[in-house]
This record gives sequence, structure tokens and C-alpha cells, in this order.
Amino acid sequence: MATPKPQRSPAEIEDIILRKILLISLTPSSSSSITYLELTAAELLSEGKPLLLSGDLFERVLIDRLSGDLPSSDPPFPFLVSSFRRALDESKKISSMRDPAVRSHIDAAIKQARKLIVSYCRIHVGNPDMFCVSRVGGPLPVSELLSLIFSEVSTPMDGFGGDSLGGDLSCPPGFLDEFFRDADADSLELIMVELYGKLRLTVEKVSALGNFQQPLRALLFLVRYPNCARALVEHPRWIPKETFVLIGEGRMVEISSILGPFLHVSALPDYKEFKSKPDVGQQCFSESSTRRPADLLSSFTTIRTVMNILYDGLGEVFLTLLKNVDTREKVLEYIAEVIKKNAARSRIQVDPLSSASSGMFVNLSAVMLQLCEPFLDATSSKRDKIDPKYLFHNNRLDFRQLTAMNASSEEVSAFIDNENHQKNGDKSDAEYRAIESHEATSSGSNIGGSVHSKGRSLVSCTRKDKYSFICECFFMTARVLNLGLMKALSDYKHLAQEMARCEEDLSTYKAMRDQGASPQLEEDIKRLEKVIEILSQDRLCHEAQILRDGALLRRALTFYRLVVLWLVDLIGGFKMPLPSKCPMEFACVPEHFVDDAMDLLIFTSRIPKALEGFMLDDFLNFIIMFMASPSYVKNPYLRAKMVEVLNSWIPQRSGLSTTASLFEGHQLSLDYLVRNLLKTYVDIEFTGSHTQFFDKFTIRHNIAELLEYLWDVPSHRNAWRQIAKEEEKGVYLNFLNFLINDSIYLLDESLNKILELKELEAEMANSTEWERRPAQEREERMRLFHSRENIVRFDMKLANEDVGMLAFTSEQIPTPFLLPEMVERVASMLNYFLLQLVGPQRKSLSVKEPEKYEFRPKQLLKQIVQIYVHIARGDKEGIFPAAISKDGRSYNEQLFATAADILWKIGQDARVVQEFIQLGAKAKAAASEAMDAEAALGEIPDEFLDPIQYTLMKDPVILPSSKVTIDRIVIQRHLLSDSTDPFNRSHLTQDMLIPNTELKLRIEEFIQAQDSRKRSRTSCTEVSEAGDPADGIADMVE
Repeated sequence: MATPKPQRSPAEIEDIILRKILLISLTPSSSSSITYLELTAAELLSEGKPLLLSGDLFERVLIDRLSGDLPSSDPPFPFLVSSFRRALDESKKISSMRDPAVRSHIDAAIKQARKLIVSYCRIHVGNPDMFCVSRVGGPLPVSELLSLIFSEVSTPMDGFGGDSLGGDLSCPPGFLDEFFRDADADSLELIMVELYGKLRLTVEKVSALGNFQQPLRALLFLVRYPNCARALVEHPRWIPKETFVLIGEGRMVEISSILGPFLHVSALPDYKEFKSKPDVGQQCFSESSTRRPADLLSSFTTIRTVMNILYDGLGEVFLTLLKNVDTREKVLEYIAEVIKKNAARSRIQVDPLSSASSGMFVNLSAVMLQLCEPFLDATSSKRDKIDPKYLFHNNRLDFRQLTAMNASSEEVSAFIDNENHQKNGDKSDAEYRAIESHEATSSGSNIGGSVHSKGRSLVSCTRKDKYSFICECFFMTARVLNLGLMKALSDYKHLAQEMARCEEDLSTYKAMRDQGASPQLEEDIKRLEKVIEILSQDRLCHEAQILRDGALLRRALTFYRLVVLWLVDLIGGFKMPLPSKCPMEFACVPEHFVDDAMDLLIFTSRIPKALEGFMLDDFLNFIIMFMASPSYVKNPYLRAKMVEVLNSWIPQRSGLSTTASLFEGHQLSLDYLVRNLLKTYVDIEFTGSHTQFFDKFTIRHNIAELLEYLWDVPSHRNAWRQIAKEEEKGVYLNFLNFLINDSIYLLDESLNKILELKELEAEMANSTEWERRPAQEREERMRLFHSRENIVRFDMKLANEDVGMLAFTSEQIPTPFLLPEMVERVASMLNYFLLQLVGPQRKSLSVKEPEKYEFRPKQLLKQIVQIYVHIARGDKEGIFPAAISKDGRSYNEQLFATAADILWKIGQDARVVQEFIQLGAKAKAAASEAMDAEAALGEIPDEFLDPIQYTLMKDPVILPSSKVTIDRIVIQRHLLSDSTDPFNRSHLTQDMLIPNTELKLRIEEFIQAQDSRKRSRTSCTEVSEAGDPADGIADMVE
């Protein structure tokens, strides 16, 4: 019979399990994996204690194990981690114990052991010199902890783009949770300072193709522990104070803060000193013109995917910190500091040493949009939480340097000053000073600085201590987008323009090489090819991260829809007409809020399918309301940008059938769109800019295209007719006047430039003479030729649009063309065009490939003749022929016959040609009558002549400022283009004209006298010619 196995006491069981956990022995052991603590055993024996390891002795033994100089054993950190894992294993084994009391006792001992292991692990990481002082070399404990975190958050994909950051030591379940969760702030402080510092180094200068995902997951893992989150925002590098020579504070916050390197991860190019690895442009888009489209598409997809992983991870980090009441304020402070330190990013040229990278701000833009998502719903009532007074009274951001919608800094100051008086009653200046003194001493955390109004602080005036998170997030997001996403889109636009210029220059150089190469020319070609390659890579990187990310763009669009809805709420909602006075809350909103919205709409309209399914109605309402309202939106270029948005939505251009319903089935559009477009066409004549003369043509080009599209929509055409009737002497007359002015200028410029092109073509065609010229001179002449080509193409396109608009409007709305102040201008314009197209110099306008310059003389001639005929059909009083013949500059009766001959040949409608011939005959007759009338008047006194036209005045008026007398019709025509006195430039309007009744009466008397004298002479002549009958008989007799 077998001897029964002796039962171990609970103390012996506890000893065995705890020794297994620590892999130590208090008695000599033959196992190489067991560490014999000889000194500890001797101490216990001297104290009369048994050599059994218990819960009471565990901490003492653990310290001896960690402090011992044991070269062959594991270093402290891996030893402690392994001990924790063995403790977990032992916990699983004791579940089979039959005695519940023993099982409970052992379980408590193991839990206590685990707690001590984790606690001493924290002590070791925070004080690495405390244990094993003789051990040198090897990683620091905090680095080992970081590796353990990396292994905890690792995935099979972490090898993508670089090596996995986890070490050989794997993390036992629950170890890190106990390490961070149960720690107090003091014990974690030193650990987290080092840990976050090393964590940020792992993503420093890492690009979108590098391994940023493990560090990002590690960061997210840490901030989920409240203690770690607090340690992060209290870190010395949360908002770094250090400075470096030549590096500005905007760039410093990116390269030195804990979150900066995470936000820097990007596909976008950066300054060479801060460039990330691997180089995305080089790796994905080098020699892109030779790559297969599928390869480029794959690169686009890869970059978009990894960037969205980054956006989501960073968004989760920020959201976690913001949900924590202990860290929220510090996070908002960080975002505000990033914005303030990088305000210079809004400039056209950004200093890369002073400001953070585009990559950082695009990433932050994506994060802020994610934070805004809960309140972006257009129907959300949360808009009410966005307080416009945040612009004046918040203590984080200073909006005073930003251009406001329609308020100067002085007006903003006066508004806030007035608001203070209303809120505070009749407080004396002494009381105000006392309040300011108190606030100055009690608000040391006032981050935003102060805005001064008559010596008082605008930031402190009527300030709310607390704004809702929705309010803060809204305004911060608007600022971040302006400095980030919208700035990057602007950079993309400039990259594309620069690349187009370089490609044009390269084409010019290669054309010159075909005529004879030189070493310098070959160097220039190679240099340009390198520049184009770099520009191409940068452009494609922008396209990959931004333009190809439809989700990012749609979130931004949704945010800007909220912006316009909020702005409309400030004036009481969508309604027309607008209130006569613009509310100051609206007037003080930064202009870029709307400017950025319009820029984004223009960009997305050019990206295929970017707007598909997106509701644009709110944007359309906003644009119609404000595009012709300078009392609300002061900047004419911003109002012009609104027109550009609408232009990009024309169905033929947008490729979206849904945009047609915006224009054709939208009530606000039907009621106000044409009217406001005509008004904007007029208003844009004077922008206040030194380039206003040339700017207006581009802006009016967009308006003209829109008007041409709307003319084909019956409901809009009816509205147009109604406006022409109601505003015959108002905005519509001004519109026609500027349309005629532009047509004359553009066609004249185009035809003159065509003559210059012909001269340049002749120079280059003479190859012998051309090759004798120096290379630099040939290059300059080639550049001039391409420049003239572009100008002609643009001007001629606009001239065609303007003439086309005159043609279709004159057909159905001829009356305004026949107004006294307009008819002679219209006739002179048509005569001038006719002279250019069929006059003596027409043959000199023939060029190679005229279509390349948008020059279509046959079509132009047909349209000019149609305008003549359309106006003549509406001429019920027969004044048009006289106006045609009165033009002494261009009128020639022979031109009508020549034009008719050409029209027959090119296939113009026979009825139109016939009516044109008849009009020419009437004009000839009117010219003859005018000559007779002029002869009858004889010598006209100078005082009866108009001082500008030198024609007999019919309705003289006195100009109130200069006191000059001028014919009413002449000054009315002048005022259509310029609301100033032509003699002293003082302000002048039609209602200020003073009738000179006395002079008018004298002119009428003069005309009557000359007419009477003419009739008298005529009677005498007739009698003289009749003679005496007797004389006739005498003659016959003779």
C-alpha cells in the first residue's frame, strides 16, 4: 500500500507560489533560473524566522532581489514584468484548490504581490538609479516601459512603412492598466515627463508613409487614464516656452510640444530643415508623367487611408482630453496658442522658420472638424450656443487684427464702448479704472491680450467668464481652417499656376532649341525640368491628402454651411430685402469666415463628384442675399467671389444636374438673382484697388456667363425684362453703359494686340534674321509673344461674351438702347466695330489660327449687324438712324454696303441683311438732313456750345460745384460711368444738376431766329429764280 502524500501547510503553499512568482529561493537551488538570496536568508535566520516566503516578507524579498548585484539575472524592469506575468499564471492555477479558505488566502497574497510588483516597477521607472547601481548600459527603464506600451498596442500591420517599435518583451494582460490606473499623480509625474518626451521622439520627422500609428495608439492608450491625461497637459512641453535662434514661436510649438510631432505627420511638403521621412513626393510621385494611372491611383488611396487613420487617432486623443474636466481647459489653451503663434500663416508668403507647417494645420483642421461634428447638423438648435460676443470678450483669441465684414477697428471699439455704457449705466471713468485694475490683477490667465478702446480693455469689457464648448470650438475651428485647410488649398492653387508657368517657359526653351541650341539654353532646360518635377511632386502630395479626401472636404463644407446659417441668424434669417442697417454683430465677424466658405465652394466645384448629393440651397440663399449688398459685405472682391461660386454651379460646368434646380426652381433665385447680378456688374467698376480696372474684367466675365445662362431660363428672362422696365433709368442703364464701355475697350485692345502678334510672327518667320539675334533677345521676344497670345485670348473671349449679351438683350429689350443718354453711345460703338471688321484695315487682322485667340470675325460681324437691326426694330420714333450718322469718328455710309456684301457671302439671314441695308439708307438720309440743319444754323455762339462735345446744347444745366454749364444729355452720359464733376472731380449726381433756363431760352430763340432767316432766304431765292415773265419772252424773242 502506497504511502500517502504529505499535506503541505498553507504557509508552505504560499511560500512555493510566491517563490515561483519571483523566481527566487531562500535555500541553495540547483536551477540556474532561480536566484538564491543568500544574504536575505541569513538575515531571516538571525531573526529567528523560518525560511518561508510570505505576504509579509514579499516586499522585503522583492527589494533585496532588485537591489542585489546579480549579473546573470534579468534587469529590474523585465524581471518585474515577468514576475507580474507569473503572478497571473499562478492566479489561474489556484482555482483548482479544494479548500476555499486556503484558496482565498493564497489569492489575496498573489494580488498583494502583483500590487507590489507594479508599485516597485513605477518606483524603478521613476528612479532608475535606485536599484542595481552597478549595472551600466542597456535601455533606460522608461524606454522599456514605452516598448512595453508599443507591444500592447501593436497590430500585424505595424511593420508598414518601417520597423515595429515594440521590443522583445510582451506585455502581460492588465499590467499597464494597473501601472497607470492605480498610481497617484506624484508617483507618475517624473515617469510621464520622460515617457511623453520619448514618445514624441518616435514620431519626430515621420511622414505619412512612416510608422506613426504605433506611437499614436500609444498616446491614445495613455490619455485614456485620467492621471496620464493630466500629466500630459501639465508637461513642460505641453506649450513649450523654450526659444531657438532664427526659429519663430509658430514653428517651435510644432517641433517642441508633445503633440507637435504627431500633428506634423503628413504627406504635404515641408521646408527642407523639417522634412519628414520617407519622402512622400519622391516615393509616390517621382516622374509621375511616366507612371501608370493605376499606380498613381494606388498612391492616392494609400495616402488618403493613412491620413484618415491619423485624423481619427488624433481626433480621439483630443476628444478624450476634452471630455476630462481636469484637462479640457489646457487643451483649449493649447489650440488657442497654436492659432495665435501661427497667425502669420494667413499671409501669401509664409516664413517656414517662423510658422508651423501646412501638414500640421491641415491635420489640426481635420481634428477640429471632427470635434464640431455633433453640432454641424443644419437643423440643430445648438447654433444658439454660438455667441457672437465671443469675438469681443473671449480670453483666448484676439480677433482685432482680422478684417471684419463691414466694420473698421474704430467702429468695433465704439460698438463695444457703447455696449459697456448700456450694461454698466453711468459709471464714472474712475469706476471703470477701478474695474480694470481689479481685472488686471485677477485675470493673469488672460491669453488673448487686450484690445483697446479709448484706453479701456475690449477683452475685459462685459466679458463672460465662460463660453460653451460649442461656441469655443466653432470660432477656433474657423480660425484653424483659415490657417490650415484653406491655406493649403491656396498653396495648391499657386503650385498649379507656378507649374503651368514653368511648363510654358520650358515649351518656349524647347522651341528655341529646335532653332539652335546653346550650352546656357540646355542648362536652363535641365533646371526647369527639375523645378517642374519638384512642383509636380508637391502638387500631387496636396492632391492626395486634400483634394482626393472627399470626406474631409464634405466635413469642411458642412462646417461652412453652419457658418452661413449662423451669420444669417444674426440678421433675422433668410429674407429679402435685407434690413437697411447692418447689425454690428454681423459687421464685426471676420471676413475670412465667408471668404473661406466661398473659396472652398469654388475648389470643390472643380473636383468631379465632390458636391454630388450635397445640399447647396443654404449657400445659394446666402450668396443671393449678400452678393449685391456692400452695406453688409464691404469687400467687393468677396462679393465677386460669391458670383464665381454661382458661375461654377452652371450645370454645363459643374456636371451636376441638381444645380439646375438651384437656379431654375428656387424662389429667392427667381426673385433676386438677375437683379443682384446686374447690380454687382455695376458696383464692381470701382473696387478701390489699384488694379480695379483690370480686375473688373475677370469678375464681369463670371457675371456675363451666368447672365447668358439665365437668359435661356424663361422665368429669369421675364425677371430681366421686368428689371429693365423698372430700372430703365437706374441700375439697368448703368449696366448697359458699362457693358458698352467694356466691349469697346476689350475689342479695341484685342485687335491692337493681334497686330502686334502679326509683327512678332513675321519676325520669327524670317529664320535667317531671327537666328542672328542673341539668345536672350530671342527668349524675351518669345516670352512677349506668349504673353500677348494670352492677353488676346482673354480679352477676345470677354469681348465675344459682351457683344453676345448685347445681341440677345437688344432683341427683346431694345428700349434702353434708345434712351437719349444711351442711343448715341450705342451707335458709336456699333459704327466703330463695323469699321474695324469691314473697314480698310480688316485684311491686316488676318492671323494664323484665329480660333486659338477666340477671334471669330464672321460671327462677330453677324452679331454686330443683329444689334443694329434689333435696335432699329424697336425704334418707334426714328431716332436711331440720326444717332448712327451723327458719329463723326467711325460712321461711313460705304461700310454698310461693304458689310452687306460680306453678310451675303457668309450666309447671314436674308431678312436681317435687308433690314440692315435699309437702316444704312436711313442713316445716309439722316446725315444729309443733319448737314442741312447745321448749315442753316450758321455761326453758333460759343456760349451755346457744350464745353465737352462742342455741339449746340439743347437742355443746358449748371454743375453745382464747378458752375460750368453743360448739355444735360452729355453730363448724364458722363455720370453713367463716373459720379463726379468732370471739371473738378467733386461728387455729382443727376439730381444735383441745376437747369439753366435763361440760357436754354436764348438758345431756343437763336434756333428760331436762324430758322426764320433760313426761310426768308429761301423765299427770296425762289422769287429771284422765278424772275419777270417779260424777261423770259424777251429771251425767247432774242
